[in-house]
Amino acid sequence: MPQRAHRLMVKRVLVVEDNPDNRILITDVLASLQYEVLVAVDGEEGLTKAEAEIPDLILMDLSLPRMDGWAATQKIKANDTLSHIPIIALTAHAMVGDREKALSAGCDDYVSKPIDLRELASKLAHFLG
Repeated sequence: MPQRAHRLMVKRVLVVEDNPDNRILITDVLASLQYEVLVAVDGEEGLTKAEAEIPDLILMDLSLPRMDGWAATQKIKANDTLSHIPIIALTAHAMVGDREKALSAGCDDYVSKPIDLRELASKLAHFLG
């Protein structure tokens, strides 16, 4: 298969995460699952990268500097060019009602930290095929 055709089939995932340890873990897992990984360290950069790169899926931490994940998600979902992109919230917010709050902000799904890697892989497969 030509290299260009192979590239077109690889799904691209934008990881918006400010914690370096979490970012390394998530990007390593995604790379092992054969996803192309894009990275942003805050909500503002996440929004900018989403607009520039149009990823296939976004993993969005909700507690971020500069622009939190709630606001970044709302802006992405309000943009007609980006609104189709599934967003999975990755968050330590695991209290009653936090999942519903993430979904009402526009997230398509929710994974609490610490991340269950099998659950994450399953959700990625669900959204990306």
